[in-house]
Amino acid sequence: MSEETKNLVRQQFGASAAGYATSKVHAQGASLGRLIELVQPQPHWEVLDVATGAGHTALALAPHVQHVVGSDLTPQMISQARALADERGIGNATFELGDVEKLPFRPGSFDLVICRIALHHFPQPERALAEMVRVCRREGLVAIIDNIVPADPAVAKAINSFEKMRDPSHGRALTLQELADLFQAVGLRVTHTETLRKTMDFHGWLRRMAVSAPMSAYLEAWLLDPERSVYAFLQPVRSEKSLSMTLTEGIIIGRR
Repeated sequence: MSEETKNLVRQQFGASAAGYATSKVHAQGASLGRLIELVQPQPHWEVLDVATGAGHTALALAPHVQHVVGSDLTPQMISQARALADERGIGNATFELGDVEKLPFRPGSFDLVICRIALHHFPQPERALAEMVRVCRREGLVAIIDNIVPADPAVAKAINSFEKMRDPSHGRALTLQELADLFQAVGLRVTHTETLRKTMDFHGWLRRMAVSAPMSAYLEAWLLDPERSVYAFLQPVRSEKSLSMTLTEGIIIGRR
């Protein structure tokens, strides 16, 4: 990841840190509970949450494990995560600045390494995933939850373009098969994959990244155009008071 890209991520998410701290999608999304069901965290585990953001995933895992570390590139996110931990009285979660391409931890430090709704920001996801593998112990687990796109290349490109206009730090959401291929490329044995659909309030999704009024209007018109491929995939629903759309998350778990 170039320093320019890292600075863009810090800028985008630094400005939006408070919004992510209060985001119900990140704090209570169905994939979070499903992750805990699937990995079955143990009381003796040391866990790393990569690109922790406001710390929601780390804090959800903390009651189940010995200790969890949340790592993030953005100082404002680390501050939000620490504040949430203090607010909830969670003492076994710590939060540190860290670059996913060069994690500041010794090899084999963690029983579980997770990354939730962040991989699509990494310009070199294989390099990032290799770092997650490095800090995971032998026979430990690596789990990724991320927004995914359909296998059709044209539709996938349209979805990624739509996302990038909302958030310039967006890199590329992958297909579930691409995620599985990445796991195999870095030496992980895939043990589970599944997909979940999640409904998002469209205007809240825009506000979280402080999208300008003209761009918001443009994206709304694009979303609601039935001739565009994003319409069929995101399935917008409009009522008198709201506009929603449905994203697809992939969950993939591998054993080192």
